Amino acid sequence: MSAQIRIPGVGKERVAVLGLARSGLAAAEALAASGAEVWAWDDDAAKRARAEARGISCRDLAEVDFGRVLFLVMSPGIPHTHPTPHPAAARAKQAGVLLTSDIELLGRACPDALYVGITGTNGKSTTTTLVGHMLSVAGRQVQIGGNLGVPALTLDPLGEGGIYVLEMSSYQLELVPTLVFDVAVLLNITPDHLDRHGGIEGYVAAKRRIFQGQDSDDTAVVALDDAESEAIYDDLVATGRQQVVPISVSRSVMGGVFVEDGLLTDDTGGWGSPILDLRLTPALPGPHNWQNAAAAYAVGHAFEIGDRTIAKALLTYPGLAHRQERIAVIDGITYINDSKATNADAAAKALACYESIYWIVGGKPKEGGIVSLAPHFKDVRHAFLIGEAADSFASTLEGRVAYTHSGDLKSAVAAATARARADGLGNAIVLLSPACASFDQFADFEARGEAFRALVGSIERERAA
Repeated sequence: MSAQIRIPGVGKERVAVLGLARSGLAAAEALAASGAEVWAWDDDAAKRARAEARGISCRDLAEVDFGRVLFLVMSPGIPHTHPTPHPAAARAKQAGVLLTSDIELLGRACPDALYVGITGTNGKSTTTTLVGHMLSVAGRQVQIGGNLGVPALTLDPLGEGGIYVLEMSSYQLELVPTLVFDVAVLLNITPDHLDRHGGIEGYVAAKRRIFQGQDSDDTAVVALDDAESEAIYDDLVATGRQQVVPISVSRSVMGGVFVEDGLLTDDTGGWGSPILDLRLTPALPGPHNWQNAAAAYAVGHAFEIGDRTIAKALLTYPGLAHRQERIAVIDGITYINDSKATNADAAAKALACYESIYWIVGGKPKEGGIVSLAPHFKDVRHAFLIGEAADSFASTLEGRVAYTHSGDLKSAVAAATARARADGLGNAIVLLSPACASFDQFADFEARGEAFRALVGSIERERAA
């Protein structure tokens, strides 16, 4: 068992924790172990019971006196500004109490480590794990966590030379008042979570906070493939506080890292050096993943990792579960688990990467359905419809794509396999990319993806028998 992180400056102090899911519970336990008097609360009685069973004292923070509370650790999912602040957050602010997060506490606990922060509307998780994999291949001591699902205060404590690679959501970036990232990455900005930030301006401002406090020793990596991110890049360059590295998958960029026709190119030295044909990377298909690879390369360059080592890491990256995850190739049919694609925009990225697709799609539908995916229908050989969305999706596909009402995932996998075998194409892809939430038939997208993995595993075992 690894050593638990200890938070300095909290011994015998009273601190509050609001939200007792994974990150909040880990924060409460780390603070208690550091000698603090912890007042914790969650509106969910089951979460409170779990915390109390682990020795954490719970009291309703919407009613306590915050006069002697040092700070309030907020779980990022709980609003503290828009659309309406949680009553406990409002009381804390009124009392002048600092609102902070587990990630800020990690920075205080391990000040000698280096910090890489990665944000963006899309691609954060893949880039975070890819950067962590690259640093591990390079022999660096690294820990990966944050919004990825691994609470910051459950990571191993690192000292000088150690590197934390943290996925940072817009919610989390609002709760790190003093943490400065040695390398900060902005991948992209498209409208998201606007209700929590009071509109697009607030959302962009939250994303921009990843660069707060940086100076000439620090590096900002910014993709130029959308207008909002490019505007932030221009402003950072004009301000001149930190080193700024542009990346792009839509054009060549002088002094930066870019991808053209799949070729990763380093122009940071002004030479336009080719690094790797990203079409050879099995776990990084498509331009959206090439942007992730360009960002990872720029981070590696900032840490003076050699090109060969970075290329090796890109080629050996295993991918992220449920995100275009290649499960198996059976009888020439490739099975891809993209269960994380819970909306049409996410599914579009997968559909753009393949031809001869046998598409498993459906679940609990999102607004707009799959109408926006029409440009990708030409690559779909047959669609297999599941869940609540089946009828509405059938209407969209009618006359454009052949489809089968499969009903559930098990039936869809069996039917897609049978159809792909019958067609006998050499590049058949059975793709689970539902463009829907999972809650009609599964607890979450992870459960849906694991069910798909198990069904493909059964096919493998049958063929091997």
